[in-house]
Amino acid sequence: MVFHADGQGTSGASARTFQTRGVPAGQRRRLSRAVEVQEAVKGLILQRGLTTGDPLPTETELMEELGIGRNSVREALKVLQAVGIVDIRHGFGMFVGRMSLNGLVDELAFHSRITLQGERNHLGHLIEIREILESGLVQRLIDQQDARDLASGLAPARDVIAQMETEARVGGVSPDTDRLFHDVLYRPLGNPLVGRLLGAFWDVYHQLSDDLGPPDETPADVARKHRDIFTAITTGDRVSAAAAMRAHFDGVRARLARLGQP
Repeated sequence: MVFHADGQGTSGASARTFQTRGVPAGQRRRLSRAVEVQEAVKGLILQRGLTTGDPLPTETELMEELGIGRNSVREALKVLQAVGIVDIRHGFGMFVGRMSLNGLVDELAFHSRITLQGERNHLGHLIEIREILESGLVQRLIDQQDARDLASGLAPARDVIAQMETEARVGGVSPDTDRLFHDVLYRPLGNPLVGRLLGAFWDVYHQLSDDLGPPDETPADVARKHRDIFTAITTGDRVSAAAAMRAHFDGVRARLARLGQP
């Protein structure tokens, strides 16, 4: 006999396996039924070797497979949808979701906003982390300098800089163009999580950009700083790359410092 989250009992070894898969034995009794149902659905995905975009069983099939009532299945799916594990497309079905950092972005943006006036606020800490991350990434790109495909891999970044310079001459560099540069610059590293993490940092910053006031940099400054980063990478100049990355974040630090002034 295995649990039925709506108060009924059902027998079945497969349901028992899904409920506890990946959960240490000492913790299983402490899990709430809501968490048990979520773990059961995740266990099903893992056991079947499903990946992003693969279709999931219907609600009815999950009820039969896991021995769980409809209400509990729906509640579990809502939670899993919120964290990006399940993608529910009304009229089409349910699928394994893509990794999403939306919850992290919203939480970081909220807590950054309520600490924004502090001398060491969360947004300042986040900018510091992003600078450390990107400084390491540009050094990794320089390490790949001998790779034959690096020049072609960096071609999209060179094209984005040209677009920045064009935009700077006619008004201002758009946030989308700025973001695109950082997205394409690190693609030769072949790490898909880099773009997602930098995108999350970017989303937090731009949710708060109006709170920071206008930038001190001119559009030409913005384009030049990105050109400096690119040039340092392509020439293999580690010292200049570190200095260019530091200069890139000076504008943000200046805006944050203004908030702390009377």
